[in-house]
Amino acid sequence: MQKKPLRILIGADTYPPDINGAAQFGHRLAVGMRDRGHEVHVVAARTGSGPSYEVEIDGIREHRLRSHHPPTHPYFRLCFPWEVQRRVDAILDRVKPDAVHIQCHYIVGRMLARSCRRRGIRLVATNHFMPENLDPFLPFPEWFLRGFAKLSWKDMERILGRAQYITTPTPIGARAMHEHGFGRHVEPVSNGIDSAAYEPRPGERPERADHPVVLFTGRLAVEKNIDVLIRAVARLPESHGVRLRVAGSGEIEPALRSAAREAGVEDRVHFLGYVSDEQLRREYLAADVFCQPGTAELQSLVTLEAMSASKPVVLADALALPHLVHEGVNGHLFRPGDDADLAEKLASVLGRSCEERRRMGRASREIVSHHSAAKTWDTFEAMYRGEYPVGPGRA
Repeated sequence: MQKKPLRILIGADTYPPDINGAAQFGHRLAVGMRDRGHEVHVVAARTGSGPSYEVEIDGIREHRLRSHHPPTHPYFRLCFPWEVQRRVDAILDRVKPDAVHIQCHYIVGRMLARSCRRRGIRLVATNHFMPENLDPFLPFPEWFLRGFAKLSWKDMERILGRAQYITTPTPIGARAMHEHGFGRHVEPVSNGIDSAAYEPRPGERPERADHPVVLFTGRLAVEKNIDVLIRAVARLPESHGVRLRVAGSGEIEPALRSAAREAGVEDRVHFLGYVSDEQLRREYLAADVFCQPGTAELQSLVTLEAMSASKPVVLADALALPHLVHEGVNGHLFRPGDDADLAEKLASVLGRSCEERRRMGRASREIVSHHSAAKTWDTFEAMYRGEYPVGPGRA
């Protein structure tokens, strides 16, 4: 018997056109649920000044809230509860969702969690953030940041604890939450990936350069440690002709360009800026190895994309990245921040024959097959209906 479609409301503190993993996941979730026949609403900050408004885009109803731009972040917007809480309540009363799925405990998630509890609406909460992710944007001394992170973890438990289901993308992320005092059960649910979208199409022959290519994609931010990757490329012999391609935009691009000049590899590091989904797909297919040097990844969607394109990977041995590497089989882990170790690991992959790299790429593709989007959407659908098994320690 076919189950009736649901009315789902997704609450996102960051959502496209923002460019980051949490925003990308929120949009993919909305599209995935829409494609399954559900009615989907999204509550998120508007991206510029002005009053709250609503708009329908590609069959998804967006409820954009009045917001303000903090001076320390290039694009993040703050919604002040005293300005928009009543509107959030009105949205819930009008939409009457079967389930609300918040993506963060900060502002939009906080307002929705409070209102859902009062109305008895089923709440699913996913954590994509580590409080430390905000450190580069808080102009305060180290002692203050440590205290702020501690309070943020406690606040996260208080807000997300109002949900019937709490998730995060990886078991390592769930363990990190528990290590910081999170008492509730946290269910690891992969962000999911449509791997077929990154495979060569029938008859397609990806363009390959006549020199080895290392690829990084993602937001150009401090916690991504792209400067470490630039210094690692500088350690590789110039005679090997290795080129680094950096796809993405962000607040530290000028500093990274300076780092490339100082390292003497300005002509070997190519900044592509923001690229379309189709160009990004071509970049994955054309690369010889993908590198993610970030140390604050709760999963790394871009790494899943690269692995879906059957690429070997070299990743920082930090947080959730190690679960994507079978050492020596589909790539390597390197010591975070150690450009010498990273250079050695990149050289290990690039020094192999084309067939050996293809074999490593096939291993990446096999590993990522366990992160299918369909499986992720199945899990969240079951949670939205209240049919997912209750985890250990849950009431």
